[in-house]
Amino acid sequence: MAKGKEAGRVKGQMTAEKAKKRFMRGIYVNREYSWLLFNKRVLDQANDLTNPLLERCKFLSIFGSNLDEFFMVRVGSLYNDSITSPNVTDNKTGLTAAKQLAGILAVVRKQYQSRASTYIKLRADLDKAGLRILRAAELTPRQSEECRAYFVAHVLPLLSMMVLDAKHPMMQFENRKHYMIYDLEKDGRRMIGVMYLNPAADRLYRIGYGKKTKLVPVEELLKAFGHLAFMGYTVKNKMMMRVTRNADIDTSVDDSDVEHDFSEFMKRKIESRAHLGVVRLEVDDENNPLKDFVLRLLNTDESCCFEDAHFFDYKFLFSLGNYFPKEEAQALRYPPFKGAVAKELEEAPSLIDYIYEHNVFLSYPYDSMEPVVDLLDECAKDPRVLSVKITIYRLANHSRIVDALCKACERGKQVTVVIELMARFDEENNLHFASKLQEAGCTIIYGMGNYKVHSKIISIVLKEGEDIRYITHLGTGNYNESTSKQYTDLNVITADTAIGEDAVAFFRNISICNTDFIYQRLLVAPKTLKPGIISLIDREIEKAKAGGEGKILAKMNSLTDKKIIDKFVEASCAGVQIELIIRGICCLLPGVPGQTENIRVISIVGRFLEHSRVYCFGGEEDRVMYISSADLMTRNTDKRVEIAAPILDKEIEKKIYDILQTMLADNVKARKLCPDGKYRPVETLGPALDAQNSFLK
Repeated sequence: MAKGKEAGRVKGQMTAEKAKKRFMRGIYVNREYSWLLFNKRVLDQANDLTNPLLERCKFLSIFGSNLDEFFMVRVGSLYNDSITSPNVTDNKTGLTAAKQLAGILAVVRKQYQSRASTYIKLRADLDKAGLRILRAAELTPRQSEECRAYFVAHVLPLLSMMVLDAKHPMMQFENRKHYMIYDLEKDGRRMIGVMYLNPAADRLYRIGYGKKTKLVPVEELLKAFGHLAFMGYTVKNKMMMRVTRNADIDTSVDDSDVEHDFSEFMKRKIESRAHLGVVRLEVDDENNPLKDFVLRLLNTDESCCFEDAHFFDYKFLFSLGNYFPKEEAQALRYPPFKGAVAKELEEAPSLIDYIYEHNVFLSYPYDSMEPVVDLLDECAKDPRVLSVKITIYRLANHSRIVDALCKACERGKQVTVVIELMARFDEENNLHFASKLQEAGCTIIYGMGNYKVHSKIISIVLKEGEDIRYITHLGTGNYNESTSKQYTDLNVITADTAIGEDAVAFFRNISICNTDFIYQRLLVAPKTLKPGIISLIDREIEKAKAGGEGKILAKMNSLTDKKIIDKFVEASCAGVQIELIIRGICCLLPGVPGQTENIRVISIVGRFLEHSRVYCFGGEEDRVMYISSADLMTRNTDKRVEIAAPILDKEIEKKIYDILQTMLADNVKARKLCPDGKYRPVETLGPALDAQNSFLK
């Protein structure tokens, strides 16, 4: 972060314990702190010996990737707020952006230490398993000679370097790129050398002899031999570094400007990310005097500097399985599985005709996404299909969904694609697919004004004789074949007429930028989703006050919306029993006497990323259940176009309810949020139950 009072400078450094006290107020927890607790649960999985070794390595890498994005987006946003709105406070804990930043940096500093110790343990376990990751200082003379030869032949040609002096401009360090900084001397002159590591360089080099597999990371090669690039200079000191830049770009536009090309606008915004302000500096030695030079060069506060003597980026851990024999590697991973396709769907001559008679329920990744792709392929061929409309937020790199839509359009179907260009870090991918779809003849709509379209819906309109019929897909996750194998999401495909009519109206309203519409069955943000959820909570409150049994059961990724949190508190005080399964951020403290004592919150972090959202109200006799694309976050309920779809089929409702009950019974991966703000293992009662494993079986 840039120095200076006007930039919201963080003064001094506080302890993680002091930060924790700052981040909790009454029943509320600060959003950023709660996210950091979630990422700590991810790191905990890297230390969980019930996970196979290579999977533990992946969790360590995911922890780091998550933290990178957190700094680029959330810390970047707070940094912006500290400049533009320094006196504005968080509505739950009363903290200004600057105070939140100070607390975040304190908590993250402790997590860096935990990450380093976790890597040391994993490195030792990998060594026992037959794979050794070597540091430069551990190389034998023979190994050093081999590595030097490899470096000169394969790494050095990919390096870019320069010397900073009066005749050379100062360096513009790019976002999340690795650099080596050198303190150089030549003919009595002191200069600074800068070397950029090209990401095209292989991350690992395998030393070609010995019984045990030995790998040397390219960072270690750079530390050992990078000085060879500065022939004629004496190296006095060296340091590896990486900067993280603010990626919280402003994508709001003037809706009255009808001549602008939003895709070109987004391209320019994406390009600007590489040069926005620095929000974090990482170094391999925080006591190195070169650190102070870099801090001055970047005009960055020392509190934003973090040390990791090992790596800044642990993504190479994903590839370690390639260095084990196939059978050994599989033994160090989760057992393989393939999402199922129900026999009746596989054998159906026509999915369209089958859906006319039966609602279809899919639970990813346990069920395959194939039926959705197959349905779109069938729509391209079936003469009854008049139009296909879909919302797209994130897609697989090689999307069969896009291929099916292009085919449908090429065969004369009306295809409309609402593609969200502001899906953070997927903007370039979405721009690419938008162009491909447009070339095929599809109608492309870039969202709805300054609202992100995060809904997950496909509307298929058909003509049977003189009758118009509808098939609608509604889900909690993206139309992404890759993540459907890794994220848990729920999907319903139905021929219900009222839902079909709602779907058609939804796309009509998107096309004319109309958010002010009441649907028959769907709850749609920003107009009706939050009021609909609150009215259902009120229903349970009234039941409890009348002496009945009020019940709420919900599953989501995050809970931050203060109005809904306060309504949950009101319900708890009225005696409503509330059970919440929240993977990530939870700004509500459960179990506080007199306020939230009837609320229980658990989080499950396991093999698959829990991504589905379910909102369930009442008991078996009067239960109302919705699946949704929306979390109960202000950004979802007030600032996005989201859908919550009712589950009308009682068999599907029971399946979803049983899924939730199994998750509530998890005593292996579940962590219970306690009134003191800590997540603790669930008390083990009876046999061990890992919900995700039970679904796989």
